[in-house]
Amino acid sequence: MYEQLGLIGCGLMGSSFALALKRAGLVKRVVGFSPSNSTTALALKMGVIDAIASSAAEAATGSDVILLAVPVAATEATLIAIQPVIAATALVMDVGSTKRDVVHAAQQALGDRLPCFVPAHPICGREVSGVQNALVDLYVGKKVILTPLPETASVQLQQASQLWKALGCVVSEMSPQTHDAAYAAVSHLPHLLAFAMMNSLSAQAEGEQYLSLAGPGFRDFTRIAAGEPAMWRDILLANRDELLAQSRLFQASLQALEKLIEAGDAASLQDNIRQASQARAEWQHTPAASSK
Repeated sequence: MYEQLGLIGCGLMGSSFALALKRAGLVKRVVGFSPSNSTTALALKMGVIDAIASSAAEAATGSDVILLAVPVAATEATLIAIQPVIAATALVMDVGSTKRDVVHAAQQALGDRLPCFVPAHPICGREVSGVQNALVDLYVGKKVILTPLPETASVQLQQASQLWKALGCVVSEMSPQTHDAAYAAVSHLPHLLAFAMMNSLSAQAEGEQYLSLAGPGFRDFTRIAAGEPAMWRDILLANRDELLAQSRLFQASLQALEKLIEAGDAASLQDNIRQASQARAEWQHTPAASSK
């Protein structure tokens, strides 16, 4: 059991983590900080945190586990702020959706406390944000990717793995580079496409009418376009190189389909669709898909 969780960022992800830790009996006390006083006040009222900190450093002081649940662009500044008060034995983690930028931020900010840091990415979330939408079981059955640095201490890495597993997560490790390449393909690009789809319709004079006719397929395809704008701005910019590479591959695939339609090549078009359908069906029955 941990004596104290220093929760920096009392939004959906951080608050759900605190609630899960409490339910599992893994922490005695949670001290939380968010820039918004109303957020921490609500977190206290909901029982997410037990005390409000006036700064990130205050939340980290005396904490044997520290979670950064902040926008990825704020990682370096947050780590700089808490570095002087991190105990040598503390476990420090984040929940960011990109990892190479987070690792770079840690290397710039943490100095002799770098061994304490274990970058983490829980593969979960909701279209709604904020402490008011926190769920105690948000992480149950979900994947968590750890991307340790060469400097990460084995003790902290083991603690991180055990902690997430205790919350019901499926834990794996990979390099930050592999992580960002993979999630550019299966997360960041799909969000980009959903944003573009909604903007494309909204820009048309008949867009509102078309939307009124949309069914479940359109709803499912565009669901992720409801993501929090500032968060996704930071993610797309942080992983721009990998994202743009995936976008170019997608555009080539789309253009190939367009050419078949333009040419009226029914047989080839059907083959192309069949290939996509089979790939989707095979993926749907893998453990990776069932843990989403």
